[in-house]
Amino acid sequence: MPHTPKIAFIGAGSTVFTKNIAGDILQRPALANAHIALMDIDPQRLEESEIVVGKLAKTLGGTAKVTTTLDQRRALEGADFVVVSFQIGGYEPCTVTDFEVPKKFGLRQTIADTLGVGGIMRGLRTVPHLWSICEDMLEVCPNAIMLQYVNPMAINTWAIAQKYPSIRQVGLCHSVQGTAWELARDLDIPVEELRYRAGGINHMAFYLNFEHRQKDGSYVDLYPALKQGYREGRFPKPSHWNPRCPNKVRYEMLMRLGHFVTESSEHFAEYTPYFIKRDRPDLIERFGIPLDEYPKRCVEQVERWKSEAEEYRNAETIEVKASHEYASQIVNSVVTGEPSVIYGNVANRGFIPQLPEGCAVEVPTLVDANGLQPTVVSDIPPQLIALMRTNINVQELTVAALMTENREHIHHAAMLDPHTAAELDLDQIHDLVEDMLSAHGQWLPEWARGPERRLAAE
Repeated sequence: MPHTPKIAFIGAGSTVFTKNIAGDILQRPALANAHIALMDIDPQRLEESEIVVGKLAKTLGGTAKVTTTLDQRRALEGADFVVVSFQIGGYEPCTVTDFEVPKKFGLRQTIADTLGVGGIMRGLRTVPHLWSICEDMLEVCPNAIMLQYVNPMAINTWAIAQKYPSIRQVGLCHSVQGTAWELARDLDIPVEELRYRAGGINHMAFYLNFEHRQKDGSYVDLYPALKQGYREGRFPKPSHWNPRCPNKVRYEMLMRLGHFVTESSEHFAEYTPYFIKRDRPDLIERFGIPLDEYPKRCVEQVERWKSEAEEYRNAETIEVKASHEYASQIVNSVVTGEPSVIYGNVANRGFIPQLPEGCAVEVPTLVDANGLQPTVVSDIPPQLIALMRTNINVQELTVAALMTENREHIHHAAMLDPHTAAELDLDQIHDLVEDMLSAHGQWLPEWARGPERRLAAE
């Protein structure tokens, strides 16, 4: 009798995301009878996810088993795959803190979940819980593959590999395939006619090749068309999904660096020192940079979910659409042996020779019955490598802070952040970090808290 795969969802209360991933998995014939184990700390959100995934399974007519638990270890017992999608501290209070405290120092952000002071703080409060999942996995499912969807992706991936090197893990993002879809739309080319190869770090990988397949089987380089379209003002086209984000930053960087980055303009604007400047409002307007974008999305998502949750609760069945996420592709390839290629975030073991050993890199990854097999990308141009290193500095110091429990490295990480250093002096950066550590309080590991918070805990 064939083995029934068990996929545990840690943070399953992220219902929309859980719906997409579970729907992708259950649409695949080899996974139609999978055991979907949902775990969250919020009973109401967990119940909502159970209703949604149960109705998905019913719609698809499979024999999937759906279970729920508030206990992390129980959800992980015997799991073959572990999908992780939680947010420590939530929108309130932690995301609000990540934005509002820096504003007092004149430091503005867009997303603040990957780099900068917001990304550093998110890493400090996220990694310890990821480590706790690794500890439980070693006890109850040591051979499972962790499909890690939590930001800050690079910091998380690096920290897991440092402390728990035996855990089979991959950090997953939809930026590579999502950006390909966006550019295909700008170029008015069917996305299935594209061929591309990318490499770098999460949220700062670049397309090294971006081509269009012709009817005779040959390929045409699309970079000249992208550059010409931007020069002539035809690109970027207005965004379908978010009119606040016109995508001009990435096209501008294409003109300067020669390659297109795979993460959004609103993200990229805060990974560099060039675009968000408090004394240059003209830059904000010229490039359409949506400041405070992530809090706006959080509020909109909460409001949207209120109506969607009621619809799902009352519906007999739920429409199933395939998403762009890689999770089901990985599960299917490992279970069936059918090979596929994804873009995965993994510890650098020579996969990008120009970047530091051990840092988190995003490279093409073969998946089959043997698991995840990252490939080498050794031809990234030096200007792109140099830009990646400015972000890796911040990631490395945040991971060092977590590994050594050294608060000084938190300050070092903020000092070396490109956007923060461009806006604030050393005294301001020091005071901002201390205010952030104090404001986050209980959400941080005890060693990282402000002095008054540590004394209160004692």
